[in-house]
Amino acid sequence: MARQDEFSATTRGIRVSVRAFFLADQSEPERGQYVWAYRVEIANVGRETVQLLRRTWHITDGLGRTQTVHGAGVIGEQPVLEPGGRFEYTSGTPLATASGFMQGAYHMVVTGSGEAFDVAIPAFSLDSPHQPSGRLH
Repeated sequence: MARQDEFSATTRGIRVSVRAFFLADQSEPERGQYVWAYRVEIANVGRETVQLLRRTWHITDGLGRTQTVHGAGVIGEQPVLEPGGRFEYTSGTPLATASGFMQGAYHMVVTGSGEAFDVAIPAFSLDSPHQPSGRLH
Protein backbone atom coordinates (compact mmCIF):
# COMPACT_ATOMS: atom_id res chain seq x y z
CA MET A 1 0.00 0.00 0.00
CA ALA A 2 1.30 3.47 -0.91
CA ARG A 3 2.40 5.74 1.91
CA GLN A 4 0.01 8.66 2.19
CA ASP A 5 1.90 10.73 4.75
CA GLU A 6 1.30 14.45 4.47
CA PHE A 7 4.01 16.96 5.27
CA SER A 8 3.00 20.54 6.07
CA ALA A 9 4.63 23.85 7.03
CA THR A 10 3.32 27.41 7.40
CA THR A 11 5.41 30.50 6.69
CA ARG A 12 3.95 34.01 7.04
CA GLY A 13 0.38 32.83 6.61
CA ILE A 14 1.08 30.52 3.68
CA ARG A 15 0.57 26.80 4.40
CA VAL A 16 2.26 24.30 2.10
CA SER A 17 1.12 20.66 2.34
CA VAL A 18 2.73 17.87 0.32
CA ARG A 19 1.99 14.18 -0.28
CA ALA A 20 4.31 11.94 -2.32
CA PHE A 21 3.29 8.77 -4.16
CA PHE A 22 5.62 6.12 -5.61
CA LEU A 23 4.76 5.40 -9.27
CA ALA A 24 5.51 1.70 -9.73
CA ASP A 25 4.17 1.71 -13.30
CA GLN A 26 6.70 4.38 -14.38
CA SER A 27 9.64 3.00 -12.40
CA GLU A 28 12.21 0.45 -13.57
CA PRO A 29 14.10 -0.72 -10.46
CA GLU A 30 16.25 -3.12 -12.50
CA ARG A 31 17.56 -0.06 -14.40
CA GLY A 32 17.93 2.15 -11.32
CA GLN A 33 14.96 4.36 -12.21
CA TYR A 34 12.41 5.21 -9.53
CA VAL A 35 9.65 7.78 -10.09
CA TRP A 36 7.39 9.64 -7.67
CA ALA A 37 4.50 12.05 -8.05
CA TYR A 38 3.88 14.66 -5.41
CA ARG A 39 0.75 16.71 -4.83
CA VAL A 40 1.14 20.17 -3.32
CA GLU A 41 -1.52 22.39 -1.81
CA ILE A 42 -0.61 26.03 -1.16
CA ALA A 43 -3.18 27.74 1.07
CA ASN A 44 -3.22 31.39 2.07
CA VAL A 45 -4.31 31.35 5.71
CA GLY A 46 -2.98 34.88 6.22
CA ARG A 47 -4.34 38.36 5.56
CA GLU A 48 -2.27 39.49 2.56
CA THR A 49 -2.77 38.70 -1.13
CA VAL A 50 0.41 37.08 -2.46
CA GLN A 51 1.78 35.77 -5.75
CA LEU A 52 4.10 32.81 -6.23
CA LEU A 53 6.83 33.93 -8.65
CA ARG A 54 9.55 31.24 -8.48
CA ARG A 55 10.47 27.96 -6.84
CA THR A 56 13.64 26.27 -5.62
CA TRP A 57 13.77 22.51 -4.97
CA HIS A 58 16.52 20.49 -3.31
CA ILE A 59 16.13 16.83 -4.33
CA THR A 60 18.32 14.36 -2.42
CA ASP A 61 18.65 10.70 -3.38
CA GLY A 62 19.31 7.73 -1.11
CA LEU A 63 23.09 8.20 -1.47
CA GLY A 64 22.95 11.81 -0.28
CA ARG A 65 23.46 13.37 -3.73
CA THR A 66 21.49 16.63 -3.97
CA GLN A 67 20.22 18.31 -7.12
CA THR A 68 18.95 21.90 -6.91
CA VAL A 69 16.25 23.00 -9.36
CA HIS A 70 15.13 26.61 -9.87
CA GLY A 71 12.26 27.75 -12.03
CA ALA A 72 9.53 30.30 -12.65
CA GLY A 73 6.21 29.55 -10.98
CA VAL A 74 4.84 26.02 -10.68
CA ILE A 75 3.56 23.91 -13.59
CA GLY A 76 3.81 26.98 -15.82
CA GLU A 77 1.71 29.20 -13.55
CA GLN A 78 2.41 32.03 -11.12
CA PRO A 79 -0.75 31.85 -9.00
CA VAL A 80 -2.14 34.77 -7.02
CA LEU A 81 -3.57 33.70 -3.66
CA GLU A 82 -6.01 36.00 -1.90
CA PRO A 83 -6.68 35.43 1.83
CA GLY A 84 -8.53 32.10 2.11
CA GLY A 85 -7.41 31.08 -1.39
CA ARG A 86 -5.62 27.89 -2.31
CA PHE A 87 -3.78 26.40 -5.28
CA GLU A 88 -3.10 22.71 -5.88
CA TYR A 89 -0.88 21.01 -8.41
CA THR A 90 0.77 17.66 -9.06
CA SER A 91 4.29 17.15 -10.39
CA GLY A 92 6.89 14.43 -10.25
CA THR A 93 10.54 13.54 -9.94
CA PRO A 94 12.76 10.59 -10.87
CA LEU A 95 15.64 9.28 -8.75
CA ALA A 96 18.38 6.73 -9.37
CA THR A 97 17.85 5.29 -5.86
CA ALA A 98 14.88 3.60 -4.18
CA SER A 99 14.40 6.44 -1.68
CA GLY A 100 15.22 10.07 -1.05
CA PHE A 101 13.64 13.32 0.00
CA MET A 102 12.77 16.77 -1.29
CA GLN A 103 12.46 20.21 0.25
CA GLY A 104 12.62 23.76 -0.97
CA ALA A 105 11.06 27.20 -1.08
CA TYR A 106 8.50 29.20 -3.00
CA HIS A 107 9.63 32.74 -3.69
CA MET A 108 6.60 35.01 -3.28
CA VAL A 109 5.67 38.65 -3.30
CA VAL A 110 2.95 40.57 -1.45
CA THR A 111 0.87 41.99 -4.32
CA GLY A 112 0.01 45.28 -2.58
CA SER A 113 3.48 46.29 -1.40
CA GLY A 114 5.79 44.29 -3.68
CA GLU A 115 7.58 42.90 -0.60
CA ALA A 116 9.36 39.63 -1.45
CA PHE A 117 9.54 36.69 0.95
CA ASP A 118 10.23 32.95 0.88
CA VAL A 119 7.83 30.21 1.95
CA ALA A 120 9.31 26.92 3.16
CA ILE A 121 8.36 23.72 1.35
CA PRO A 122 8.62 21.10 4.11
CA ALA A 123 11.02 18.20 3.66
CA PHE A 124 9.11 15.12 2.54
CA SER A 125 10.26 11.57 2.00
CA LEU A 126 10.29 9.64 -1.25
CA ASP A 127 9.80 6.03 -0.21
CA SER A 128 9.38 2.97 -2.43
CA PRO A 129 8.83 -0.73 -1.78
CA HIS A 130 12.32 -1.33 -3.26
CA GLN A 131 14.20 0.12 -0.27
CA PRO A 132 16.70 -2.11 1.54
CA SER A 133 15.12 -4.49 4.04
CA GLY A 134 14.95 -3.53 7.66
CA ARG A 135 11.95 -1.24 7.38
CA LEU A 136 8.35 -2.31 7.53
CA HIS A 137 5.94 -0.86 4.99
